[in-house]
Amino acid sequence: MTNHSYLDQLKRPMRDLRISVIDRCNFRCPYCMPSSQYSRKYHFLDKRDWLTFGEITRLVKLFTQLGVYKIRLTGGEPLLRPNLDQLIQMLHSTDGVNDLALTTNASLLYGQAEILKNAGLNRITVSLDSLDNKTFGIMSGEKGILKDVKEGIREAARAGFRSIKLNCVIQKGVNEDSILPIVDYARQHHHIVRFIEYMDVGTCNNWDPNQVMPSKDIVALINEAYRIEPAEANYYGEVAKRYRFKDGKGEVGFISSVTQPFCGSCTRARLSTDGKLYTCLFAKYGADLRTPLREGATDTELLHIIQSVWATRHAQYFEDRHAIRNKGGNTEKVEMFHIGG
Repeated sequence: MTNHSYLDQLKRPMRDLRISVIDRCNFRCPYCMPSSQYSRKYHFLDKRDWLTFGEITRLVKLFTQLGVYKIRLTGGEPLLRPNLDQLIQMLHSTDGVNDLALTTNASLLYGQAEILKNAGLNRITVSLDSLDNKTFGIMSGEKGILKDVKEGIREAARAGFRSIKLNCVIQKGVNEDSILPIVDYARQHHHIVRFIEYMDVGTCNNWDPNQVMPSKDIVALINEAYRIEPAEANYYGEVAKRYRFKDGKGEVGFISSVTQPFCGSCTRARLSTDGKLYTCLFAKYGADLRTPLREGATDTELLHIIQSVWATRHAQYFEDRHAIRNKGGNTEKVEMFHIGG
């Protein structure tokens, strides 16, 4: 039975667990894993360092005892992890997991969507930053092929996934011309688009606040083309502010982590590929769960570690970002491809 009594220092429950199943990616998106930082000499984790499917499932069973009921599989690119459908089947069969989702760039989704659906995957979110081939190339580090992504999305729809979400990071001066075409595409195909402000994730994306396009400007742009109105949140801790199209053709959301921080209701924990527990996307260090797991720790001992980490959590980087940067504080953070978005 799910228990929601475990709160952090700011009285936030733990309800969502994002699991990075692999730290590798076939794209080199400049806001996450820019090619200039990841040459052939860069060493990703050895496969022996990845949490096994059995280890992930065991930890998920413990997290559900502490209040987690939503699981999202991320990467890197999660579809690079062999036999991912087996993990999905294992997690789908785990008591307490009520929602099982996947975030992918969809380039490898064709041929896999139906398999993932049959294994028990509930939802798919696709990272899609442009529908223009040239701009898409820039935003994928010249590694992605747009037609493959679009075919992956179509395959997911054919497999029966409903309300497919499209995540679009807007970087001013690069892809703001993609906003309305993506809205048109989402409306036409009955998908939901989420526009995400360009964030200072990790330490290698050379984040420039001048390249942030505030969500309020995106809202205004879309409202000129299609009248939209605010919608209520679906649940406590929902990070996207939702708007409905007044003509009834779906919705659009905005994740405004830079201009409108939402740390106060964050319920997310993150598990890295190598088994470290992070309590914030912008954390520098994570708590090692893999070592005690492999050294024979009991469930009770592992639960105590997880609970202790969450109980001492005070993370609110979005709220403190400006003060930290203005004071010249340490802004080193875990890279996003290690713990997902």
